[in-house]
Amino acid sequence: MSGKDQKKATTALEEKLELLRDVTKSSAANETSILVDASKYIKELKDKVSQEPEQLGSTSSSMPMPRVSVSSVELEKKIGFRINVSMEKSQPELLTSVLEAFEELGLDVLDADVSCADDTAFRLEALGSSQSEAAETSVDEQMVRHAVLQAIKKCIDGSSI
Repeated sequence: MSGKDQKKATTALEEKLELLRDVTKSSAANETSILVDASKYIKELKDKVSQEPEQLGSTSSSMPMPRVSVSSVELEKKIGFRINVSMEKSQPELLTSVLEAFEELGLDVLDADVSCADDTAFRLEALGSSQSEAAETSVDEQMVRHAVLQAIKKCIDGSSI
């Protein structure tokens, strides 16, 4: 490798290490410390990702984990939520349990597309909004997602008894 090529490689490596340091919020100065910090950061992310399924409790091996996504949307002078829930296998009373969770949060379902039956896949796409102005300020995406996950857990726990 010529001197120019080696300098380019060193510069590229330095740029990548600087980017890695920025992404992982590392204050380390040397390469080894940056890599150690990056490794710790990746472990923290893995732990965060694995925490949520654990919050659902232990389920049978035949019950795959649900996928739940919630995003805020603007509705006429209100904030609403687009809620997507899917599972490979439905449970008895799952739809009822999720809708009850919406009600407990004070959400009105404005539009929904549902596909569910016992022993088949479950899919819910819903658009909801707060029933009152006061509730609108207190409900956020995380609260909706948590309530849906808890409703699913309650349903799964109830069916395994």
